[in-house]
Amino acid sequence: MAADLLYRKAVKLLHQLISTASYSKYEDGTATIIEDFLTENGIQNNRLLNNVWAVNKHFDVAKPTILLNSHHDTVKPSPHYTNDPFTPIVKDGKLSGLGSNDAGGCLVSLIATFLHFHNTEDLKYNLILAATAEEEISGYGGIELLLGNDKFEETLQGKEIDCAIVGEPTKMQLAIAEKGLMVLDCVAQGKASHAAREEGDNAIYKAVKDIEWFSTYRYPKISEWLGPVKMSVTVINTENKAHNMVPSSCNFVVDVRITEVYSHEEIFEIIRQNVSSQVAPRSMRLRATGININHPLVQAGMSLGKTCYGSPTSSDKALMPFPALKCGPGDSARSHTADEFIFLNEIEEGIQGYISMLNKVIL
Repeated sequence: MAADLLYRKAVKLLHQLISTASYSKYEDGTATIIEDFLTENGIQNNRLLNNVWAVNKHFDVAKPTILLNSHHDTVKPSPHYTNDPFTPIVKDGKLSGLGSNDAGGCLVSLIATFLHFHNTEDLKYNLILAATAEEEISGYGGIELLLGNDKFEETLQGKEIDCAIVGEPTKMQLAIAEKGLMVLDCVAQGKASHAAREEGDNAIYKAVKDIEWFSTYRYPKISEWLGPVKMSVTVINTENKAHNMVPSSCNFVVDVRITEVYSHEEIFEIIRQNVSSQVAPRSMRLRATGININHPLVQAGMSLGKTCYGSPTSSDKALMPFPALKCGPGDSARSHTADEFIFLNEIEEGIQGYISMLNKVIL
């Protein structure tokens, strides 16, 4: 299929996706749009909840297998949008709308790339396309559900996935490492009393001491690609509604971005030994990940002049038990912003970049 036709199909599809609300867990509308697009283009596809996937026409179990993955769910729009977030607007070479940059541009570019290779008889590898759900909330009904599902495994005919390209906005550069995430719910305990008396034990003051530790502690090991572990206190509250009551407890939340030089368990133990508050991790699923710079996917990208870097943001890459490269059109700095946009030429270059990279891969 001609490059200009692939590009036009991708942009039209992105218009449809932007026009359809697809908050995490409520992506049924965009899942149907993707199903219909694949069917209209002669691609047999499958669906599990709001996850849609397909394999190349001449799938061969004797060949290695590459997953092409991106997500079609979005966060809720910023209240500062100046335009309707669900109305795609093209102006000055930009396509604006919710999910245009994160990760609609990546998704439609990968779908167009899959369409380009789908009917090829002499591919050096198999391709699996997976448009998945719940990425923005790290939900259990997205890529993690798909990878462990019998129906999905049946389409692979017993073949394991060798590696993946995860479509996230990286300016088409190579995010070979990304930080993991651990969210902590913390509770400082005190004793309630009237604020005018000296009988209480203010839980806020206890929490402040621990918050000061979170803001100043520096972990000794530094990652080559990801730098230091980063901890940020993002929420704080007490049960109090009255001004004249010393709170008996103070709750706060800590966002911890972990590098590959520490495990979640190591970080949690260091924290537990240094704070007096009760600390409970919500999850330890989202691990820091990396793909070797000598991996064929990375080498293929580097041969095209792409540069490698470590990404501070997490993605579904964290849930994949095989090497995965994060790469896609758009800019992560635009994600979750008001009047989110992607340049149209970024989509065109994304399709061309993915195709060129896959043409150079030798697994």
